[in-house]
Amino acid sequence: MSTFTQILYQIVYSTKNREKTLIKENRPELFKVIWGILKNKKCHLYQINGVEDHLHIITSLHPSVALASLVKDIKLGSTAFIKQNQLFERFNGWQDGYGAFTYSIEAKNNLIEYVRNQEAHHHNKTFKEELKDILKEHGVEYDEKYLE
Repeated sequence: MSTFTQILYQIVYSTKNREKTLIKENRPELFKVIWGILKNKKCHLYQINGVEDHLHIITSLHPSVALASLVKDIKLGSTAFIKQNQLFERFNGWQDGYGAFTYSIEAKNNLIEYVRNQEAHHHNKTFKEELKDILKEHGVEYDEKYLE
């Protein structure tokens, strides 16, 4: 028997200390690097986007890929690329943790659209407010001190 999966993830993480270092002009290069990492891991990227202080990745994972290992590889690979190419002058690394949330395949189009429109969402909502909303939506308990 073959392995069959259908797990749609939204992966969210921020820059270290939520510093606003991801300048808009250079984000497409960062997104290409992350897409390459996902492709090399045989994961399917549906959408990636973000603003100055955080990223959202909509992906499905290959059955042989562990979520924590994938996020680690994305962070390490993208950090090396950013520093090597001096992509974001004040970039100081990624936060230690991340958020990962699963969705039904029926939610895919709305989720892609949500991530595609990140800049519009963040005209009136901070990353912390957005993250709290996502955590509540998914019934995830959290300690406020880990959202700083």
